Amino acid sequence: MAILAVNAGSSSLKFSVHPRQGRTVLPAVLSGNIQGLEPGGQPAMGWRFQGADGQRRVETGAGDDVFALALRDLQQLLGMLQGLPAIEAVAHRVVHGGERFRASVVVDEAVLEQLAALNSLAPLHQPHNLAGIRALRRAFAGLPQVACFDTAFHAGMPEVASAFALPRELTAQGVRRYGFHGLSYQYVMSRLLALSERARGRVLMAHLGNGASLCAALEGRSQATTMGFSALDGLMMGTRCGTLDAGVVLYLLEQGWDHDRLQNLLYKRSGLLGVSGVSADMRRLRAEPGDAARRAIAQFTYRVVREAGALSACIGGLDVLAFSGGIGEHDATLRADVAEGLVYLGVAIDPERNRQATGEALSPIHAPHSRVEVWVIPTDEGQVAAREAAALLQEAGA
Repeated sequence: MAILAVNAGSSSLKFSVHPRQGRTVLPAVLSGNIQGLEPGGQPAMGWRFQGADGQRRVETGAGDDVFALALRDLQQLLGMLQGLPAIEAVAHRVVHGGERFRASVVVDEAVLEQLAALNSLAPLHQPHNLAGIRALRRAFAGLPQVACFDTAFHAGMPEVASAFALPRELTAQGVRRYGFHGLSYQYVMSRLLALSERARGRVLMAHLGNGASLCAALEGRSQATTMGFSALDGLMMGTRCGTLDAGVVLYLLEQGWDHDRLQNLLYKRSGLLGVSGVSADMRRLRAEPGDAARRAIAQFTYRVVREAGALSACIGGLDVLAFSGGIGEHDATLRADVAEGLVYLGVAIDPERNRQATGEALSPIHAPHSRVEVWVIPTDEGQVAAREAAALLQEAGA
């Protein structure tokens, strides 16, 4: 038997199939992505199974529900691949669990309604995550659907780290720092604990991609993180602004900006895209010759170094530093620049190891004399979600 792990976005759906034996979940035997799911898009599915790649277009017509047709094709794929275990449950990445959901849960209508109330806290992700759950509930009727939350890894943060300096009545309503990228951090932390005795000490994890954050951990548990009440806070990101003086929002309100215009600015027109005026893609910015692209990269790097220093202070120093996410796994220059900014903490990387770490495999990149271990760890949120679903099935006796 196996768990189907999915991550539904606004225009794509990532999927992977993980065999399980009791609570033990194995790495994916099938992984893929369906792109072009936006209205009017041209959906196409690509996958890798037993070392071989495949792809196919999803045939659609005018007025068709492209998401439903894509899931039909996914079901067909699952049925035609010889040797693929039968699917017994679907595990979904859900960005925000709010105050109520601090652990993974089997989804029903009541759960969906409660999660939909959090849409405004993660408007780029939550509505699409929930739409994916609804669609897969229809496509895979009868299979348990499990919601796995990015906020859950941070649920045990100390109150001093999670509370805002606001009146207690607002804190009681759930206005606090939640943190995100939890499935990624849970995976990275589990790998570090298996690799190094030092991982039980002071660990800083950097999930750097279109969405970006840092997490400081002690004894494998989150102590502080850069993201907060929403996925806007902290580091500069692909299109999101990161930490912003609330006075800027008040100023723009005074200038006549409404909610939708502000939301579009902060979530979709800021970050690397806003500063560079060129792209949200770090790879493209690296290739751009202009000053604006260099300025965006420098600002992104500065924010990572600045927040890394702050979080390291919260845990009393640093024993291990780990990079993950699209930028963290593939951008050797960024890793080198961040390491240079953290020399005072004892970070030193080996230039050749760093250059060879391409994100295809787990790689240590610290120099022999470094007082801090430095790792590049390709993250696997799907495997974590599958583990969570398997644990719930095991508890239910399935």
